[in-house]
Amino acid sequence: MSVIALINPNTSQAATDMMAGIARRTLRPEEGFEVFGVTVADGPSMLVDEDLLHASAPQVVAAARRSLTAPDGRRISALVVSAFGDPGIEDLRTEVGVPVVGIAEAAMAQAAEAGRRFGIATTTPGLVDAITERVGRLGHRDRFTGIRLTPGDPQQLAAEPELMRERLAEAVQACITDDGAEAVIIGGGPLGEAAEALRDRFPVPVIGPIPAACRQVRRILAAG
Repeated sequence: MSVIALINPNTSQAATDMMAGIARRTLRPEEGFEVFGVTVADGPSMLVDEDLLHASAPQVVAAARRSLTAPDGRRISALVVSAFGDPGIEDLRTEVGVPVVGIAEAAMAQAAEAGRRFGIATTTPGLVDAITERVGRLGHRDRFTGIRLTPGDPQQLAAEPELMRERLAEAVQACITDDGAEAVIIGGGPLGEAAEALRDRFPVPVIGPIPAACRQVRRILAAG
């Protein structure tokens, strides 16, 4: 059994449970995987700007150090960092000794397959610069069509899941129609349920970053 720790870089236990549940639908027990969610010890309930994203990185590293063994004492096989800015991922890769996958890097790699042009639909205007920087750092700038945002306060929107889903749908459509995106990423771990709901509503792939990260974990572990 491969044991995977999914780290939520915000302090919402409900978000941790939701994201771990999505991960378990990709890395299923019957295929030899076990996923457990880990919530950071300190910080905001939602990462809505660049300062909060950067401040979460030490909390992510600390949570990972606490989670190198599962609650039953087994050594973990891989870590997933489940915030779209991949906070703390570089530091983790230098010290934990297991594969570390960020949901942003995995989603962008999937979106850019076969040279596709891709956009990102998200709810957090305060993270636009950080996400754009991540796109460039990961080598996807030439295929990136831009970010489309939902209107309204992201935390208020998160409290209304149906409204959030429909506003994200409008942002996805803008990525396709106005920007020419051939794939669209739903940019955020806490947006995971919306990503699942929107996956089959459009003529281009709509990519949920948590399943993308889990598929990358599977490939890495299969390669040994």
